[in-house]
Amino acid sequence: MRGFGFSLTGGSALLLSRMSAATRRALLEELFAPGGPVRVSCLRLSIGASDLGERAYSYRDTPEQPFDLFAGDREVIPILREILAIAPGLLVIASPWSAPPWMKTNGGVIGGELKPACHDAYAEYLVAYLNDMRAHGVSIRAITVQNEPGNHKNDPSMVMSAAQQAAFVARHLGPKLRDAGFATEIYCHDHNCDAPEYPLAVLGDAAARPFLAGAAFHLYAGEIEAMAAVKALHPGAAMVFTEQWVGRSDEFGGALMWHAERVLVGALRNWAEIVLEWNLAADPDCRPHTPGGEPHCVGALTLDDDTVTRNVAYYLIAHATRFIPPGAVRIASEGPLPHVAFAVPHGRIVALVINPAEAPCAVALGCGGETSATVALPAQSLATCVWTQGAPR
Repeated sequence: MRGFGFSLTGGSALLLSRMSAATRRALLEELFAPGGPVRVSCLRLSIGASDLGERAYSYRDTPEQPFDLFAGDREVIPILREILAIAPGLLVIASPWSAPPWMKTNGGVIGGELKPACHDAYAEYLVAYLNDMRAHGVSIRAITVQNEPGNHKNDPSMVMSAAQQAAFVARHLGPKLRDAGFATEIYCHDHNCDAPEYPLAVLGDAAARPFLAGAAFHLYAGEIEAMAAVKALHPGAAMVFTEQWVGRSDEFGGALMWHAERVLVGALRNWAEIVLEWNLAADPDCRPHTPGGEPHCVGALTLDDDTVTRNVAYYLIAHATRFIPPGAVRIASEGPLPHVAFAVPHGRIVALVINPAEAPCAVALGCGGETSATVALPAQSLATCVWTQGAPR
């Protein structure tokens, strides 16, 4: 395992920046301190704007304009640096929602494709982002080529076919990163589990494959087992789960059970090395978002000035991060309930176990054929069980 966490969107950073310094510090310590109650180990950033910011923008609006890392979402880097001061080992990955409009076939921020003539310029744009982030003390360990390359409606967004993505990686992005001296990992796809043929095509491209670390997935459509299907055909590729959001109309208990079974346990049992829920923070009205962005996304936190409400994604990720550190190894396990198990340092075993039924049940926990203890699980519950010196707790 490499990490669990959220996305630090422009909107999340904006809301955090509006908190009093002392309250924000306490909240960031709660979330990110290595010995704290949550211990988030991974964050995803947007390269340029995402739909959960105040407006769409790029870092270079014309071919003549110099690259400007602070063209929008100015709060991201200061907040991220506060976080890195607390958790310097944090894994940071980044994803673009769109190339600058002048590089696209429709000249706009929504939809359109990358112009073939702009492939090299766009690869240079992404390298410039990595360079400028590094100059501000932020090391981007991995990027995805395009967030949701099949989504032509989001604000912002850009469409990219599997063939286009493979060619862009093989001929432009991969060589540019290599020549600039970056060891930044590249992940393809970064979209739903209903289209495993997309990452299979990109990973199957002989010219692109040497530059690719693996494939990234969401679960707004399809079944989570698609990750394992891709892994089976490309065993050397890493699988990562980068996004899933909770809607404002979702009931807390039902959403927790759905995300626990499909996103958390589901992704982990299907080879995910990273599991991220979507937006770290939104206000009580699910803002900010772009005019055409998603208006119903509940953050892991609801921030109303200094008032903090912890929501489904917060508790879901905290169940994992508190006891499954980076470096933990998933181990074979079986049983009648949805679950996943890990070997962690100091000889411990950790199991995430879900009781989705309407009635409580008892679960026998054991290793090597011997039962260590029986744990009572309430109805509709997610439990973290830890074996310490032979006794689960």
